[in-house]
Amino acid sequence: MSTSVVGIDIGSVAIRAVELKDPDKAKPTLLRYSELPLPAGAVNRGEVIEPNTVSSVLKRLWSTGGFKTKNVVIGMGNQRVLARDLTVPKMSQTRIREGLPYQVQELLPVPVTEAMLDFYPVSEETTDSGTVVHGLLIAAIKEAVLGNVRAVEKSGLTTTGVDLIPFALSRVLLRNGHATGTVAIVDIGASATTVVIASNGVPQFLRIIPAGGDDLTTALAQRLEIETAQAEGLKRGVGLRTRVDDPQYQRPMEIINEVTSELLGSARNTLEYFSTSRPDAPVERILLTGGGAHLDGLPDALAELTRTPVVPVDPFAGLAISKSIKPDELRANQSGILVALGLALGSAA
Repeated sequence: MSTSVVGIDIGSVAIRAVELKDPDKAKPTLLRYSELPLPAGAVNRGEVIEPNTVSSVLKRLWSTGGFKTKNVVIGMGNQRVLARDLTVPKMSQTRIREGLPYQVQELLPVPVTEAMLDFYPVSEETTDSGTVVHGLLIAAIKEAVLGNVRAVEKSGLTTTGVDLIPFALSRVLLRNGHATGTVAIVDIGASATTVVIASNGVPQFLRIIPAGGDDLTTALAQRLEIETAQAEGLKRGVGLRTRVDDPQYQRPMEIINEVTSELLGSARNTLEYFSTSRPDAPVERILLTGGGAHLDGLPDALAELTRTPVVPVDPFAGLAISKSIKPDELRANQSGILVALGLALGSAA
């Protein structure tokens, strides 16, 4: 009997869902996907603020999208989630997790009782005092995670797992040749930019930058005193460039360059920090994703700033695609559904 699961990406502006059949098989099947917009303020940087509104949108999403299961995996990856390098003595994963509350308080910005903790092992090393495990401490604010879970379950769905969005991205992108070497994924969302760096397919480092595509739209709207919709159109029309022929676009171009430069600078600093701490594993290429990555000129600017190639990826390679899905529409929605797809793929782990 086949099984299916739905990955749900609760963003600041929309909820996106992807249903996969047999996610634990070598070639899962993408059955369906759908998304619906969220009212402004219902979700703030990945954290549900208005659970009733989110629940209502989820119910409509299930109806309009035709999803056949109520088993879902949701993602977390905003500023209420942090990751830190951590080295612990080698022991079972269960014992490592049990010991985390007694070891990591100094690494957390909140009391350990207010956080949900996990450990992601990366590598082992034999030292004079025994074998140790190097990995990532993952900590999420308990209130934020449970708030999102409650909003989802209020709509009648069953949450079978909560996954970290950077891991979901790496799971779906670091396949079919992209797993080799050291690769950086830069995902520019509406309100946050996620950077995850992996070596041979294993995440080694991640950072969530509290800036995204909406910051650019907001800057244009406020400084030019125009409506948000007009600012969004201006952003897409002008893009990232060094000169414009029409003088009326000079000021918008300057604003776009200023705000985007800050974001790209943060991404570059993240890559440089990783390279400095791990000189034996320099980043070889960047996989650029997310709605904010569609800004004209941005991929070339990132490649030039970091002196690292920015390469395209095919997230659907290795998947079977339902005949009911139109290939052109799937490609058009590729960036938007990556996180939801990675969450569904991770349900088999």
